[in-house]
Order: sequence, then C-alpha cells, then structure tokens
Amino acid sequence: MNDTIVSAAQEAARRPPWLLLIHQLPPKPDYLRVKVRRRLHQLGAAALKNSVYLLRNGDDALEDFTWLLREIEGDGGSAMICEAEFVDGITDEEIEAMLRTEQAEGVGDEEEKSEKPVEPGRTWVTREKVFVDRIASAWLIRRFIDPKAKFKFVSARGYAPRAGELRFDMFQAEYTHEGDRCTFQTLLDRFPQNDRALEAIGEIVHDIDCKDDMFNRPEKEGVARLLRSIADSAESDAERIERGGAIFDDLYASFRKTRGGAR
Repeated sequence: MNDTIVSAAQEAARRPPWLLLIHQLPPKPDYLRVKVRRRLHQLGAAALKNSVYLLRNGDDALEDFTWLLREIEGDGGSAMICEAEFVDGITDEEIEAMLRTEQAEGVGDEEEKSEKPVEPGRTWVTREKVFVDRIASAWLIRRFIDPKAKFKFVSARGYAPRAGELRFDMFQAEYTHEGDRCTFQTLLDRFPQNDRALEAIGEIVHDIDCKDDMFNRPEKEGVARLLRSIADSAESDAERIERGGAIFDDLYASFRKTRGGAR
C-alpha cells in the first residue's frame, strides 16, 4: 500500500473526534445572530453551550466551519475553530445523539419548505417595471428552476392569475418576501440548490432591494448601478430581464471560481 495513503489514514485516525466552532457576535445588528444560528442549523451542528457548536471532525466539517468563521469575522464578530476530545461531563454517545437529533430536524425543515420540481414552461407573473429582486428572481427561475419559463408583466395589484400561472414578487404571490428574506432568497429556500454562489447573490440582491445592509456585501453598489443603467435604458421588461440576466450569469461564474462568493 502507498506510504502516503497509510500516513493520511493514520493521521485521520489520530485526530480528535470533534470539531468545535466557538464564536462571539457583536450586540448589534440583531439579524446577525439569526443569520449565524440559521447557518449552523443548516450544517447540522449541535449546540454544546451558548456560542459553542460541534460537528464530527473531518475535512467537510472543517471547510463548513471555516466559511462560517469568515462570515462571522466579516460581520464584525470573532470566532475560532478547534479539535476536541472530551474527558468528562459529556460522552461521545451523548454527542452523537445530539447530532442525530439536530440533523434529523434539519432534514425535516428542508422537506417541509422544499417545493416539488416545476413542470417546465410555466408562466411566471410579476409586477411590471421589473428591477433588482424581480430581475434576479427571473434569472434564478429560468437558470435553475424552470429553464423554459415564460414571463408576464402586470400591474402591481388587481391581477387575477389564470390557471397554472405562478406569481413572484408581487401582491399575494406564491413566491415573494418572507420574513427578512427577499423574493430571490425565498425562491432559494423553496427550491434549494445547495450552492454557496447563489446564496452570495441572494445576499447582494437582499442588500440592494431591502436597503438594510443585512449582509454588507461589497458588490452591492456596483451591481445596483449596473441594474439601474439597464432599467433606465431598456425599452421593455423582457429586455430588462435579458440584459440583467447576463450580469447575474457573469456574477455567478465569478463566484463559482472564488469558492462561492467569499468576501
């Protein structure tokens, strides 16, 4: 057997069994705690103590915690990652049970919010004079949810949808803002893609559309300016979506090259 393979296997066997993320968040803004807690829940991490979370030690877990550490530090918090082996106070079996419970709850949440795949070629209806969230959502729909989607642009209120139509980012829409999420993020929640690059685009769209700097994305101003120039010069909503989609294509490709839009 190759000595390198044996060495790697021996090194993995010597690792402490658990990986800990220990973090501290600033008191403001309030949304940051919700954001970090939601991300930890998505990872299936178990809470040992307040601000101390745990995963089984491994390369994937280390990568997940490292990405989250960078996000926390980028938002003004502090964090550290360490390997651990517990001597007293809790057993490995108890930790395993905690992780199974957390991950089972995460799967249940995902199943509950996930939509069935959309039959291709549906008509997606939204408000006329599309701008940031609607342009981005139309791109997401056509690129990842319904490649044959057709779009219809109507007045903001008073539209009665026809059978089979799906509305987004408008009054009484099937897909629109939910809680602190913009429509793009709602679509990602309902049609999960497990793609960090799309999550990063959703954060940019949120910061522009909701005007709250929740994610403090550095790309916000540049993307907003480009979309404004399209809105000012395009002759139709279809043209806005087409030209805006090209911007999001380039942004997505760039984020994929930089490991998911890391800041």
